[in-house]
Amino acid sequence: MAQQTQRLTATTWGSRRTDRSSELRKTAHRLARNKGALAGGVILTLIVLTALFAPALAPEDALEQSYGRVLMAPNSETLLGTDQFGRDILSRIVIGSRQSLQVALISILIASSIGTVLGLVTGYYGGWIDMSVQRLIDVQLAFPGILFALAVVAVLGPGLRNAMIAVGLSLVPAYARMVRGSVLSARENAYVDAARVLGASDARILLRHILPNILAPIMVLSTVGVAWSILIGASLSFLGLGAQLPDPEWGLDLAMSRDYIREAWWMSTFPGLAIMLTVISVNLLGEGLRDALDPRLRTR
Repeated sequence: MAQQTQRLTATTWGSRRTDRSSELRKTAHRLARNKGALAGGVILTLIVLTALFAPALAPEDALEQSYGRVLMAPNSETLLGTDQFGRDILSRIVIGSRQSLQVALISILIASSIGTVLGLVTGYYGGWIDMSVQRLIDVQLAFPGILFALAVVAVLGPGLRNAMIAVGLSLVPAYARMVRGSVLSARENAYVDAARVLGASDARILLRHILPNILAPIMVLSTVGVAWSILIGASLSFLGLGAQLPDPEWGLDLAMSRDYIREAWWMSTFPGLAIMLTVISVNLLGEGLRDALDPRLRTR
């Protein structure tokens, strides 16, 4: 009987692996046919490549000051103009892309790690563990994300590292709630019962059986969370609580341009466009992933 159960389980696992591979191909095909997601993916890829090769792509040193060309308008020498210290804005945007994307990626890593663990544990075990965590999450959700991030930075102190932690913690409830709901549904499936019958531990069931089957919504939420992280990170830097002078960062450059909006429009326009373009591309890609991965939204 035990051997028959093991053979049946092995056959089921093989079938699931085949189905998963086929489903991945179908998902990639649906994503490639989504023009919005394709455009967002291309733009985001270019932005990421710019961040990776920023030192080689930046035409000048982003920190180099030249008082002979202060507030110079865009021209053939400086394509996006210069700031109040004569620094090349294009170079600061290119180098600053590293800071902004770093805040987004590390924040999402923090939020997804903590939120996924909380969601797995509370959704699988339930009871007083679930009740306690959900009440703490309710308290955090009572505050807007940016306000909670401000409170965390106020406790930890200003700085780019603390801003990453603050943004990451502000996104934890979204992951915890979403993963918990997915686990509540997944734990009732037959393959989870089969794993229990075979003597699999709770940790193995969670990591090997449940987690792989709820990765799709986590991926979609992470994509959307990147856009939100960029906005919150730029907001903290704008308020002087994130990146610090003289480091190039999009939100910080926006803050420095406030006093020169009338006489040097380019100082605020181009960093703002960089933030907008990145957020739009991430949202387009996130919507495409949602449409491709969510079976309820598939039209074919």
